[in-house]
This record gives sequence, structure tokens and C-alpha cells, in this order.
Amino acid sequence: MILVGLTGGIGSGKSTVSARLVARGAVIIDADAITREVQLPGSDVLRELAERFGSEVLAADGSLERQVLANIVFTDPEALKALNAIVHPAVGREMNRRMIEQRSTGNVVVLDIPLLTENPREGLQGRIVVDVPVETQVHRLVAHRGFDEADARARIARQATREDRLAKADFVVDNSGTPDDLEPQIDRLWEWLTSLPQLPEDYEPVTPTPKG
Repeated sequence: MILVGLTGGIGSGKSTVSARLVARGAVIIDADAITREVQLPGSDVLRELAERFGSEVLAADGSLERQVLANIVFTDPEALKALNAIVHPAVGREMNRRMIEQRSTGNVVVLDIPLLTENPREGLQGRIVVDVPVETQVHRLVAHRGFDEADARARIARQATREDRLAKADFVVDNSGTPDDLEPQIDRLWEWLTSLPQLPEDYEPVTPTPKG
């Protein structure tokens, strides 16, 4: 197994890069997708969230009201810390389980983690950053995802800065251009990924401790 991390700010187009890596044979372990899975109705995580934040975070069908929860934690650092303390360990365990499944496969395994800069993970062989200017992030969030500009800028500000992400990057994908601009970069990225050495088959993943 070759193991790397993939990150980028909100609106950077990280999922597009991820999909193109899958097309070349990569295995993606998606932290956001796993987060949704561990919060499904009947899960221990959802039960703990309801106990901590109240029944208003549950929809009529028993699923999580994500926007209600987001509104609660967005301006309350202590609530956000409590949310992370409930969700992150469960996500980390599932990510580790999937990595262990891949140890002897020889695959390129990409951990798609939006907050990789904020919560670094040990044991990675490289960190890929999908980069766009902040104004491009704002435009995409407003034009394609229905944010108003103030909310878009606030959400960007709550993540690591562009400079911090780039400082920790081993490979940068500039996704500010067209799909045609992206393709040759993915080719170079794949060439770099497949040149990395295989990890030992007894590799043991380490779950990072969230910073909040």
C-alpha cells in the first residue's frame, strides 16, 4: 500500500481531483463520507449527538438534521469541541479499519480529509493540496452551492489558511483553471504517487488527536 493524504479548502474542487485519481486506480478513504455513515440512524454517534445537543438535531425520521447541528456549533467553540469529541474517534476508527484492509494490496490509498492541515495524521507518505485562490472559493460557493458571500467567507476563515495548507504540501494541484488544465496535473500526480515505496504489510495506522 502507498498511503497519502488529500486536502483542500472548501470550494477548491477536491472531490474532482479525488474522482480523477479513482479513475486511475486509487482507493479513496473519504473522511466526509465516513462521517455521514457513522451518524446514520441507530448509530452510537447519533445517539450521543442527540444526548449532547438535544432532540432538535434529529429529523422526524430519526436522521441527523445536519444544518441544525451546523448552526449550533458554527459560532460556539465549546459546542464544536464537543461535536468533534463525539464524531472524530468513530471516524478515525473506521478510517483505520479501511487502511488495514488495504495494507497488502499494493494500491495507492488516498485519505481524503478536509481538515488534514488542522489535524495532521502521522504515517502518510505525502500530502496533496488542491489549491485555488480565496476569491475562487468564494465564487464557487456562492455560484454553485447557494452560499451568500458573508457565509462563504466565514466558512473559509474557519479553515486553515491557504498559506498554511501550501506550506505542508508535498504536491500541489492548481484547480483554479479549466478541466483541461487539471488533467495533465493529475497525470503528473499519478506518476509521483506510483513512484512512492510500498509501506510494510504490518503498517499500523495512528488516529490523530483532534485539536478542536
